[in-house]
Amino acid sequence: MTLDMDNVEVFDAGEKGRGLRTTKDLCAGEVVFAEPSFAAVVFDSLSQQVCHSCFRRQANLHRCAQCKFAHYCDRTCQTACWDEHKQECAAIKKYEKAPNENVRLTARVLWRIQKDTGIVSDGQLTSVDQLEDHVADMLAEDFKELKIDMQNFLDYCPKTRHGKEYISHIFGIIKCNGFTLSDQRGLQAVGVGLFPNLCLVNHDCWPNCTVILNHGNQSTLNAAYHSKRRIELRALSKIAENEELTVGYVDFLNVSTDRQRALKHQYHFDCTCKSCSEHLKDDLKMAAKETDGNKPSDQLVKEVQEFSLECLAKVEAARTAGDFHEVVKLCRECLDKQKPVFGKTHLYHLRMLSTASEVLSYLQFFSEAAEYAGRLVEGYMKLYHPNNAHLGMATMRAGVTHWHAGLIKVGHEMICKAYAILMVTHGPNHPITKDLESMRMQTEMELRMFKQNEHVYHSMREAALQNKPMKGAQIRVYSSYI
Repeated sequence: MTLDMDNVEVFDAGEKGRGLRTTKDLCAGEVVFAEPSFAAVVFDSLSQQVCHSCFRRQANLHRCAQCKFAHYCDRTCQTACWDEHKQECAAIKKYEKAPNENVRLTARVLWRIQKDTGIVSDGQLTSVDQLEDHVADMLAEDFKELKIDMQNFLDYCPKTRHGKEYISHIFGIIKCNGFTLSDQRGLQAVGVGLFPNLCLVNHDCWPNCTVILNHGNQSTLNAAYHSKRRIELRALSKIAENEELTVGYVDFLNVSTDRQRALKHQYHFDCTCKSCSEHLKDDLKMAAKETDGNKPSDQLVKEVQEFSLECLAKVEAARTAGDFHEVVKLCRECLDKQKPVFGKTHLYHLRMLSTASEVLSYLQFFSEAAEYAGRLVEGYMKLYHPNNAHLGMATMRAGVTHWHAGLIKVGHEMICKAYAILMVTHGPNHPITKDLESMRMQTEMELRMFKQNEHVYHSMREAALQNKPMKGAQIRVYSSYI
């Protein structure tokens, strides 16, 4: 297999170590490079719900008859995955259970290194061995977990040829460089993988690239990547020749000190990017509401922030317990408390809006959900990069929610905005973008009908929602996105 890495080159990025920069000008939405995983595993908790070959969520997966742990879409996926699963299969059978994902991924990486010496193609810019592990920088708690994983690995692979120091090195590499893999629609994290070239791309809190896992159509890319867990590094805006490529290791929707703390803990470096150094948009993320030039007192803001944090914890507990009506009650109470105190971009306010809109949509209270989803997108637009994938997904969900609420004009407008963003971040062949294109065409047709005769449109919509026979446009329900 040959990876096309003509758009990039490795360079010395100073204190950041190695980095990648462009060798030509790039346009927004352009694929900088695509890369299949060196090794990847499904999360333990989803091992029976996600195909261990293509990482798609599927119903009625077929179980491996030998280890009884791995599950696959069909015989094609199982055959495609056998080369990397066969040693794992034998190990699980002998161990009589499957170890956690960290141990399984480390084993797969080591088996792959043993087979391919850490370089699997001419386009791989670095060997796995050369990636940073930061084992020496680990906190006591993390080091304790590493020791437990090490022992479990040695029990799982007792005949390994590798020494403890080298195995520890691989565990450290995975902790610092593992990339979370999503399902086919990008809605849920389902596994973790290692992508050596991607590991060379340094962090920036306001990056010029985004990383997308694309399970979809291979028509515009090398056919050799078919059915692989393949990431695409895509440009978010114009990037000039010789400019460094960057991605965000953490979500920008945190204040700079929290982002720096998370980056230090997980990746062991002090972020000095412009957003952190100048605390850009931190004021918006903690903004108090201003009315006629007056703001609430610092003490009141502090009290509502503490109340919000407590409420967010209660919401999470109720959500975990499946008590969604309690979640809605808590969200409404908290939003009422926040309304006279917090600005529209305050992080705690946005987090509550996000949960409220999602749960209300699930309970099919679409009108209220649409109001909250619209306010959420309004706040996101002031904080995120215009082509941020989180903004695109939130806009899509808001559009679908408005559509379900019968607000076809706003729903169509938001779906069109989301489509424009996700065409950049995901590209035309991603399943999400294809779904959005279908939604855009459907809502456009319904909007024309609405403009021609509102009464007929609403009558047909009600008939569709009640599953009555009808002629004309059908309302497609994309419940998975809300």
